[in-house]
Amino acid sequence: MINTASKSDKEKFIELFPYIREYQKLASKYKIDDIFQDNGGKYLQLLMILDLTTDGAREGNDAIDAEGNEYEIKTVNIELQHQFTTHHHMNPTIIAKYRKVDWYFAPFKNIELQVIYKLTPDKMEPFYKKWEEKWYSDGGKDINNPKIPLNYVMNNGEVVWLPEGVESFVKPRLIRNSNRPVHKRTPRINTILSIDD
Repeated sequence: MINTASKSDKEKFIELFPYIREYQKLASKYKIDDIFQDNGGKYLQLLMILDLTTDGAREGNDAIDAEGNEYEIKTVNIELQHQFTTHHHMNPTIIAKYRKVDWYFAPFKNIELQVIYKLTPDKMEPFYKKWEEKWYSDGGKDINNPKIPLNYVMNNGEVVWLPEGVESFVKPRLIRNSNRPVHKRTPRINTILSIDD
């Protein structure tokens, strides 16, 4: 008799986990230590598609090709936002590193890769100038994660990959999840408590 009872979530997880381990083994060949951290699983897919490698270090640019050219890689989940994050401490040193390389931008719909765009340094220069000006005008204060709009990438980048059978990428309308309300963050106030003797 065939058991038609649905599996519990825990049973499904136990069944799937050996495949997740295989995924991590493949990622480890590309020096990605954790597919669940820092978009590791997405970077693995991009490295394989673009025929790039990485040294696994957190310093330097994200990837390198067979000729030694370096690249920055940025991903975004277009179900959540339509802009790419950059660096938490943007400053002239980081900008100088960025100016030397091409960038790959990869919009994902959750975990499904939609398209890969390539932008050359000249296409990125308007951002570098703006960030440098802000850094100097703010007295040398690092900029926290300036964004690059997906629209800019689509209008100025070269499409280098699309899924098989897909002829173009169309940006979907961003729909806010009503079950995840957006609240303005209240700035945290650092207070020092003193205890009188």
